Amino acid sequence: MISNTHSGDLEMSFRTSLESGKFVVTAEVGPPKGTDVSVMLEDAEGFNGSVDAVNVTDIQSSVMRLGSLVCCNLLKDRGIEPIFQMTCRDRNRLALQSDLLSASVLGIENVLALTGDHVSLGDHPNAVPVFDLDSVQLLKLIQTLEDGHDMAGNDLAGAPKFFPGAVVNPGAEPLEPQLFKMEMKIEAGARFIQTQGIFDLGVFERFMQHVASLNVPVMAGIIMLKSAGMARFMNANVAGVSVPADLIREMSRSKNRVRTSIEIAARLINGLKDLCQGVHLMPIGWEKHVPAVLEAAMLKN
Repeated sequence: MISNTHSGDLEMSFRTSLESGKFVVTAEVGPPKGTDVSVMLEDAEGFNGSVDAVNVTDIQSSVMRLGSLVCCNLLKDRGIEPIFQMTCRDRNRLALQSDLLSASVLGIENVLALTGDHVSLGDHPNAVPVFDLDSVQLLKLIQTLEDGHDMAGNDLAGAPKFFPGAVVNPGAEPLEPQLFKMEMKIEAGARFIQTQGIFDLGVFERFMQHVASLNVPVMAGIIMLKSAGMARFMNANVAGVSVPADLIREMSRSKNRVRTSIEIAARLINGLKDLCQGVHLMPIGWEKHVPAVLEAAMLKN
């Protein structure tokens, strides 16, 4: 597992850190489109000492890549605690159950349950989407396996143990369906929540007021802005993500986009510290800058 040095305490697992009430930090890496894992491993190892665990995306945006499960295993072999992102888009219930059992045998405990983007958004738009289950049903499936049997009621020769999580979009409009879905995910077994990218602290604070009674750790998503154009694209195309005009102006006027992006991300993190129990960084190609963001936010020694 990754050392929890930003908290100044002894090494703790992701689960233990969340359950103890600490402010937890995760970041994500994407598997390569091919077999060369060197860049992904370098990125993940570059987080060491800065984050509590590393999410491994699962064919993100429906673009074909190396599988999340094998990449999680590679990270674990290097002492990095992974969070296995699992989407329902590409697997039926047989494959989902098999991959979950495989993850357990490999010692991978953290699972983030996702329904998944439609294949029409990716690089194989003619692929046949599966969606046999959705994220709520996947969380229920995890509970079923932990109880010692499969979805058909057959007994398992050894039951897995997981620490399952889910995703919510605090910026969705209307918000009520997201709140309802979040409650369903928690009832189905979600033990932590990671959110879509947050750029408006007021929107997020209102969301947290709605979910305070649910008593589940929420980690706010932080997307590193690369340019004003990226911000405008997200505003136009990513549901529930809204980058305020002042941040777009700040990026457009910047003479050093990397430094400005780091400053914006650090400000957001500092504004979130009293609102939730952690942050999840989505660097989208700027993984090497994650330690600088956390240092600027005073979350790294």
